Amino acid sequence: MVHLNRIYTRTGDDGSTALGDGSRLPKHHLRIESYGTVDEASSVIGLARTVALGEPFDGWLELIQNDLFDVGSDLCVPGAAGEKLRLGPEYTQRLEAWIDEANGPLEPLASFVLPGGKPAAAWLHLARTTTRRAERLVTALAELEPGGVNPEVVRYLNRLSDLCFVLARRANDDGAADVLWKPGMGRGDTQE
Repeated sequence: MVHLNRIYTRTGDDGSTALGDGSRLPKHHLRIESYGTVDEASSVIGLARTVALGEPFDGWLELIQNDLFDVGSDLCVPGAAGEKLRLGPEYTQRLEAWIDEANGPLEPLASFVLPGGKPAAAWLHLARTTTRRAERLVTALAELEPGGVNPEVVRYLNRLSDLCFVLARRANDDGAADVLWKPGMGRGDTQE
């Protein structure tokens, strides 16, 4: 369990930060950027939760915020970590079940959806794109450090962004308030 009795330590004043294994990296290192962006995604999900989504979705998002701390914990320890917390396939499987459940009542899409509509949907679209950025950073880290990233983290982030998309549609009156892409709208040649 985490025990924080002081918020500042001054150990990062030199531009480095400690990893879970005790080693230190520059704060701009791709590993730090990866789990920092995961933390950012959790913050955006927290904002989405301030707009009433109702159950079961709010409960799902709360569990996801906890999961994202697990993701960060996983990422802050490079390579094989022994007894350290690692994501397992059950995390991703849970997201897949939720995607299927939430997507069930939605009409299939005939166009891409623009971020927007209701406030909850807009926040969930921002969570989706932040999660996609985290996924891109984690895959770059995995390429840079072969064996240094749990592949389940990539799968989890990929499914999480899909879930955020589906939940955004649910928040948009089950898709009725989705803002659809109209190709060529700026040229005035859109077709309805």
